[in-house]
Order: sequence, then structure tokens, then C-alpha cells
Amino acid sequence: MKTLSDELLIETYYKAMELKLNDDFIDLIRKEIDRRSLTDKTKITS
Repeated sequence: MKTLSDELLIETYYKAMELKLNDDFIDLIRKEIDRRSLTDKTKITS
């Protein structure tokens, strides 16, 4: 996750949600988005 660009990380989150991937995987993406303080750049709500 750390090697993904911010943009790619956010795109990955939306694609994972769209494909209804495993909740644990989506949670990992959310945590990385939070760690990078990107939550305000997305429509992500916890």
C-alpha cells in the first residue's frame, strides 16, 4: 500500500467498493487513506 500514489490509492478504494471486495481489504485501504490524511479528498465516511 505504501508504494501506491495517493491518486491510485483512492482509485483502488473506489474500485474495491464497486466490486464489493472483501471488507478486510477495503478496511486496509481506508486505514492507509486515513494514515495519509486523504480522507478529506474523498467521499469516504467511516
